[in-house]
Amino acid sequence: MPEEFARYPSLRGRVVLVTGGASGIGACMVEQFAAQGARTAFLDIDTINGERVAAETGALFLRCDLRDIPALRLAVAEVARSLGPIGVLVNNAARDDRHGWETVEPDDWDERMHTNLRHQFFCAQAVAPMMQAARQGSILFFGSVSWMKAQGGMPAYTTAKSAVHGLARGLARDLGPFGIRCNVVVPGWVFTERQEQLWATPEAVGATLERQCLKEKLYPPDLARMVLWLAADDSRMVTAQSFVVDGGAI
Repeated sequence: MPEEFARYPSLRGRVVLVTGGASGIGACMVEQFAAQGARTAFLDIDTINGERVAAETGALFLRCDLRDIPALRLAVAEVARSLGPIGVLVNNAARDDRHGWETVEPDDWDERMHTNLRHQFFCAQAVAPMMQAARQGSILFFGSVSWMKAQGGMPAYTTAKSAVHGLARGLARDLGPFGIRCNVVVPGWVFTERQEQLWATPEAVGATLERQCLKEKLYPPDLARMVLWLAADDSRMVTAQSFVVDGGAI
């Protein structure tokens, strides 16, 4: 395990499920949970990268299109059969595809809700009974600073991501009596391979660093550190909160 990562004894042996774990931030979280000794599983539609991450980490990979709710439910059940009741859910999967408001059609809108919001609820719904039985659990939702800073160019995405906060806070109230915590991790601009390839022009990077208090790029391990703490018992009395990891940009 990298020396700069804290070790959380409560994560050893705990069953953790990460969505969107085949690349980017999700792959980093799979790696770090596995390094903590957690029994780690992840879901993703990307078979090639999913199998690679599984081979590198020893985590259980199940291919799943999270837009397909019956398939999602079957995959969650398979994780529980293979590894045991799920104690941590990390709702990471999303796609921040750009789209102009002028061209969005109803099917486009629904597709982006299914990709960025809907599965976060149904994954939580699927794991909650296991956590209720255990009288503890941590469900982490992934938001975005995009709507907080009034970013344009992707209205359906920013709508979905803003809704994540309401979802998490409502479920925190409903599930709190069972010892289940619900929190939101809010990334700033994290420089994954996808971001570097598609949008990280020198001008855009420079503007981002100018806004940040900390003048360094964010990388997936910076998010994984927050996620590990919120998953572990160290944060046992933390729920219904949002944690922005953006270098102080907003």
